[in-house]
Amino acid sequence: MSHLDALEAESIFVMREVVAEFERPALLFSGGKDSIVMLRLAEKAFAPARIPFPVMHVDTGHNFPEVLAYRDRRVAQLGLNLVVASVQEAIDSGTVREPADGTRNRIQTPVLLAAQEKYRFDALFGGARRDEEKARAKERVFSFRDDFGQWDPKNQRPELWSLYNGRHQPGESIRVFPLSNWTELDIWRYIERERIELPSIYYAHDRDVVVRDGMLYAVNEYLRAREGEEIVTKRVRYRTVGDASLTAAVESDADTVQKVIAEVAATRLTERGATRGDDRVSEASMEDRKREGYF
Repeated sequence: MSHLDALEAESIFVMREVVAEFERPALLFSGGKDSIVMLRLAEKAFAPARIPFPVMHVDTGHNFPEVLAYRDRRVAQLGLNLVVASVQEAIDSGTVREPADGTRNRIQTPVLLAAQEKYRFDALFGGARRDEEKARAKERVFSFRDDFGQWDPKNQRPELWSLYNGRHQPGESIRVFPLSNWTELDIWRYIERERIELPSIYYAHDRDVVVRDGMLYAVNEYLRAREGEEIVTKRVRYRTVGDASLTAAVESDADTVQKVIAEVAATRLTERGATRGDDRVSEASMEDRKREGYF
């Protein structure tokens, strides 16, 4: 059994365990590479039957158009039930308030929790990996959340061998991370092996960008050049996909899966550390958000 075979088998086991233990699971699907791989694993876990749970996208309204197009196309191909939790609708109804800087990543959390309560999801599959960020590395495969959706890193359940404790009371839930033991390199090697299609922005292309805080941000309707910033055209690709107002690209000529694998194998900086402006607020920014109920 190869390394990828072992990771695949573990993830499929986790997914089947969740479907056996929980009444209303759902898969968080953003159109990013990790959620795309997770969806492929779900296909394999339950084939030849259809995937037995819906997918949910917490839509901030600041998405890259290539990613939304991919999301809708993939959902249609698989005949899935897509639940969209809209941040824009929450802003319009007064449920949340948009920050002064116009970014929306922080206000995803109450929208996610409201959708989870509305549809009574008791388990949510997330595509987080332990190599992404320090707070991710603290979390278990089965991550217990209280009836407020909050995570307590000091009060986690032990996971011995392949034993997962999904016990919860009404209102409580579990976040499940089948990709916990995968790395970014594993994800790309699996994409190559399975010949998985990705949104085009994951591969090198020419794009107008500005340099801000040492990162290359694409100029778009959600992010404009500030006074003194110069718009330049560079050949870039995205290592991770988040809000277009917060996610930066990296200079790259990697326009094939094989070239991306070679590039990722040589890097020493995680994709979030290299490209996510929302993680640079403080050393504990991700952990703070996860305590509040973030992915």
